[in-house]
Amino acid sequence: MSGHGRGYAALRATLGPVLRAAVRLRVEGVENIPLSGPVLLASNHLSVTDSTFLPLAVPRPVTFMAKAEYFTGRTVLGRLTSRFMTAGGQVPVDRDDRRAAVASLETCLRVLTDGGVFCIYPEGTRSPDGRLHRGRTGVGWLGLRSGAPVVPVAMVGTDRVLPPGHTLPRPARVRVVFGKPVELGVPGGDPGDARSRRIATDAVMAAVAELSGQEYVPRYARP
Repeated sequence: MSGHGRGYAALRATLGPVLRAAVRLRVEGVENIPLSGPVLLASNHLSVTDSTFLPLAVPRPVTFMAKAEYFTGRTVLGRLTSRFMTAGGQVPVDRDDRRAAVASLETCLRVLTDGGVFCIYPEGTRSPDGRLHRGRTGVGWLGLRSGAPVVPVAMVGTDRVLPPGHTLPRPARVRVVFGKPVELGVPGGDPGDARSRRIATDAVMAAVAELSGQEYVPRYARP
């Protein structure tokens, strides 16, 4: 087992039962995640706690692209999140540095070409208003470039556990829903082609919206 896998397994064993019980975690559609081979999970993003609870719903180690700030939290929850991400082998990204963001995508692609599970938040940041915002095309690029199944994910209730701008978690139920893999709409599409990336990304976002029940906003969310 890799270092990532060992860290993931240790966290699930030690923190998983406590976290699951705290939010009465409910998981639906896990059968849509292949038990082997590359998988690209594409999720809505309501709260920093998405990256804590989503991995608990997946029977395989999951790697995320996560904001660099998630690794430097100083609150109790922030330190817990940092520990969870570091031990789980997550990929920090500086969203203000375009070159760094592109390099991070290449790192994420390697997770998929190595047969792993990678999760991306296509909105690029947490939703500021609870609605689902336009997806950035990194998810389309990864899906087209890797050929991995793209499984849409809906996180429900994490915004009540820890709303944006709050530092103390609250009691709330969390549900994680996995949909069937998405047809990207561009068979043989070129990941280097902007139109192909946009078509693929919009197909993913439509699937996420259907799962989550969120209102879709055809513009990017602002951090």
